[in-house]
Amino acid sequence: MKSLILSFVLLISLSIDADAQKSPRVQADGEINQSKIAIDYGAPSVKGRTIWGGLEAYDVIWRAGANQNTTVSFDKGVKLGGQKIAAGKYGFFIIPKKEGDWVAIFSKNNSAWGANGYNEKDDALRLNITPEWVNENQEQLEYSVGESAINFAWEKARLSIPVSGL
Repeated sequence: MKSLILSFVLLISLSIDADAQKSPRVQADGEINQSKIAIDYGAPSVKGRTIWGGLEAYDVIWRAGANQNTTVSFDKGVKLGGQKIAAGKYGFFIIPKKEGDWVAIFSKNNSAWGANGYNEKDDALRLNITPEWVNENQEQLEYSVGESAINFAWEKARLSIPVSGL
């Protein structure tokens, strides 16, 4: 009986490890205007699926990654799209739109699990961001810190959030 229970526990453990690798945790780091920026996120892959308007519905808040919340940290206050945000660690969410600008949200609650823990009262900042649609497919979700922006690429959508000093 003990070996049966041990086998079962081992199978569950291997299953959890396999699921965790489907959308691995990734960290993107960089510096803009002497502010260190760190983005921590689960990186899902397209895998032949329709992402926008399919896996991720339009007009619904999305955790901007897989599994636990995507977070963005700033070691100094900065401006995002011209709006001030204090130094700190923020939960990051996106509302994709079928037409027009998408909404990028920086939440004071950085420990929620997915979008289930999102509450608008915790918003530190909301920005309208115009998506760029490209022909090439970005298979795995990717964030990067550029010279003057936080960049997002997944499937054929690209977002760029302008970052400047205070």
